[in-house]
Amino acid sequence: MVNLDKAVCPVWMAYTFDNPLRGLIHSPQEMFKPYLRDGMRVLDIGCGLGFFSLSMAKHVGERGRVTAIDLQAGMLKIVEKRAGRRGLGSRITTHQCGSTELGIKTKADFILTFWMIHETPDYQSLINQIYELLEPGGIYYLADPKLHVSAKFFQEAIDYAISKGFRVKSTPRVRFSHAIVLQKQ
Repeated sequence: MVNLDKAVCPVWMAYTFDNPLRGLIHSPQEMFKPYLRDGMRVLDIGCGLGFFSLSMAKHVGERGRVTAIDLQAGMLKIVEKRAGRRGLGSRITTHQCGSTELGIKTKADFILTFWMIHETPDYQSLINQIYELLEPGGIYYLADPKLHVSAKFFQEAIDYAISKGFRVKSTPRVRFSHAIVLQKQ
């Protein structure tokens, strides 16, 4: 779901922020605990190397499933390798999306886009696709980096999501990020 003409994070660069120290800045346990439960179906769009996918797979338990979605096959191969090493391979599937279409029909209870919506060629199209994939009452957790994304752009994305039928559930504090949790009506 990333426009290759924009600044797409290459696989090699992802290691600079997707490493064991990242848990000190972005704790998936704290960030997602209020929203994830055993047995949930989760989509991690723009999953990168799987930092959040792996943690969410633990949250949703044996009955839950996480689909890690990324444009780059190299990212997905690393997610698969990491999931296998951690014994989470049965809970995580990967899916390579296109630059404008997710190309997936899997319905979800929770969808995450973390630090990636600003890289999409059409954030409104992405939000439309997310809305269609979420079950009624489902949660969309959106975060983008303050260093790359203006508050104005982020608010425009929120306003658009609300116009499509989302409501604001909460506004979590996420370090170095604009963040909002939306719920499908």
